[in-house]
Amino acid sequence: MEQLQSYADERLVTSCVYCGHFTETRDHVPSRILLDEPYPQNLPVVPSCAACNVGFSLDEEYLACLIDCVLAGSVEDVQRSKIKRILQQKPSLAAKLSQSRIIMLDGTISFTIEHERVQNVALKLARGHAAFELSEPKREVPSQVSCVPLTSLDEQSRSQFETPPQVAVWPEVGSRAMQRLVVAQDEVCNGWINVQPGRYRYLASAQGSVLVRCVISEYLACEVLWEA
Repeated sequence: MEQLQSYADERLVTSCVYCGHFTETRDHVPSRILLDEPYPQNLPVVPSCAACNVGFSLDEEYLACLIDCVLAGSVEDVQRSKIKRILQQKPSLAAKLSQSRIIMLDGTISFTIEHERVQNVALKLARGHAAFELSEPKREVPSQVSCVPLTSLDEQSRSQFETPPQVAVWPEVGSRAMQRLVVAQDEVCNGWINVQPGRYRYLASAQGSVLVRCVISEYLACEVLWEA
């Protein structure tokens, strides 16, 4: 994907977008574990302290493996080679996911979800996108965090989720979101930024309130809102 340079507040590059401490590293948003190789060029990156950079890794690993297991219906039948390799290298994680698998009375397969870990990743992604796209570091507790399968949304809810908010207030001058309003990019479709088709897309909007949505593997729909 084409990388836009941010010309907004330079103070953003000197502190971790997640905790505000002094930045030591840069973190990919989304994490590469959520993507397939070869990775897209110029993946979004944000300043991060070392602790935050590694602090989300286990939850991101859990979520990536969980989604593939849910899509496959079992731990043994996952399709992505990356996830297969992780599950082989980490038998405790594979066992945990296998134990969370439930066969319902009607024969359908379900998985018990560790919701706190899933929401932790969603919030991390949202904070990264808010900082990267909008030049809006959002370290406070959000008003809302939602993570649900796309297939669980009814037609109206799905339409509302897929439709970007109407822009009544322009983003900060120099932010990437402001640049995207005037620069046509192939990876931007109907307000959504496609990091890797079929794997990860997101949108970020600031109109007093800050809203970030993302879709992982065209399965998990996440929405994080910070009300003004």
